[in-house]
Amino acid sequence: MTRRKVTLYASNHFLAGPKVANTKPNHIEREPYTVVEQPLGTAKHVRIVGIGAGASGLNMIRTLRRNLKNYEHVVYEKNSKVGGTWFENRYPGCRCDVPSHNYQFSWRPNPEWSNFFSPAEEIEKYLDRICEEEHMADVIKTRHRVTGAWWDESRGLWDLSVQNLETGEGFRDHANFIIDASGILNNWKWPDIPNLESFQGELIHTANWPKDFDYANKTVAVIGNGSSGIQVVPAILPAVKRLYHFIRTPTWILPPRIMAMMMMDTPAKSVLSQLGLDKKENFSAAQIEKFKNDPDLYKKFVKTIELDLNSAFAVLLNGGRVHQFATAKVIEWMTACLGGDEKLCKALIPTYPLGCRRMTPAPGYLEALRSPTTEVITEGIAGIVKEGIQLESGEIIKLDAIICATGFDTSFTPRFPLVGRDGNVQDKFRRETPRSYMSCALSGVPNYFTIMGPNAPIGHGSVFTLTEHIARYITRAIHKCQVEGIKALCPSDAAVADFSEHIAAFMPRTSWAASCSSWFKGGKADGPVTALHPGSRIHFSIC
Repeated sequence: MTRRKVTLYASNHFLAGPKVANTKPNHIEREPYTVVEQPLGTAKHVRIVGIGAGASGLNMIRTLRRNLKNYEHVVYEKNSKVGGTWFENRYPGCRCDVPSHNYQFSWRPNPEWSNFFSPAEEIEKYLDRICEEEHMADVIKTRHRVTGAWWDESRGLWDLSVQNLETGEGFRDHANFIIDASGILNNWKWPDIPNLESFQGELIHTANWPKDFDYANKTVAVIGNGSSGIQVVPAILPAVKRLYHFIRTPTWILPPRIMAMMMMDTPAKSVLSQLGLDKKENFSAAQIEKFKNDPDLYKKFVKTIELDLNSAFAVLLNGGRVHQFATAKVIEWMTACLGGDEKLCKALIPTYPLGCRRMTPAPGYLEALRSPTTEVITEGIAGIVKEGIQLESGEIIKLDAIICATGFDTSFTPRFPLVGRDGNVQDKFRRETPRSYMSCALSGVPNYFTIMGPNAPIGHGSVFTLTEHIARYITRAIHKCQVEGIKALCPSDAAVADFSEHIAAFMPRTSWAASCSSWFKGGKADGPVTALHPGSRIHFSIC
């Protein structure tokens, strides 16, 4: 005999059971008791709606399939195919800044990565292959966008509005659970520059790169020196007639990762010295064959690089010996690459702490800034005119094309109305600092999970294996609801407050919280760090 549970406190600070709006805090309306004619622990049927079919969304499909029974699952993906950010970002020079053999799922190793840092095309093909070989396409509806979601307390269901982007038609759906895997670096934005639309040349955003864009022999501006800007500049420089690079603030450019590992005498040094790599960090065909034919060698390589990445967290701790040593070495490296040019060193080498902004290895970037074809401009932009960019001094830089490497909306505000028990989350996140429980759930928003939500470990190394941890956690929560008759589940206000208190106490210890313009802080120079987990990668994994 079983009965519906309505006041159970689930593990890990989750509050289970229906909470009815406009009732006294300690009063919960109960449904009439009935005997359920099924064995204790039988999994009830649930419908799960996923949003996004990038790496996190694909991993979620597999995790649910391997751990749940008696459920249905549909994933709405706005693009024409899977792959997420690795499908969308096609700009020249685009690649991952995490070593290839660690930027993969633990359950799908790939010994055939061509480079130490994978180009975007290879990562996209890797995800395509997983989708095909794991037969995931049957649950994915491409060219579909979720446009709204409303929680119905009495039914314990989400009502959703969805738009078919092929036909423009909208329809309604429902779900017991929503899993939002739409990603952080996915919703690209134009820079806030006056009269951007007045430019009569080609206006490009790196995250929406046209396949037919020909920049050869053109005068081109690249606005922004974040991770996209520092990759696209050296990639297009050999072909353009002239390149103007607009930068607002200096940024830390790391030495090549392999060089740093060898220089720092890390555990990876002995393994790397035995590998077949060329000057551009491409693996030789013979080395790839060794990885394919010698599983022990491959595993040792992957584990050693992972150990090195995990040990790098100390670099981010303010005032520590590791932080000081790394800062001195990076300054030495950047100065050498800039040829000691006083103007360039002043423009490029930051005075804020190492790690305040995203640190990125950028082969060829600093050298490209010394090219006679390149001009670095730090003067403010007054606005856009039809011929190009007007500086604050009044000077007009005439251009054929403007490339905006200006990033994404990292505010964590949902892209559609998400109405939970306390109203629209969009309104709340616009008023207040976004808060979550361990980045994957929101108080007052039942049966809703995010992968890489507020204060996620997005800057802590490979997100592939981190999303595996998150997916397992979400799956266990859904399974608990299935077998224990739990209608609705979300983190308590107290649990979210505890996590927020830790964030506020821990972040000032790190360079992430220093004063510099960073997407870690929603594009602001100062303020709370909303994008990163308050601790190391290992800390997140065991929490």
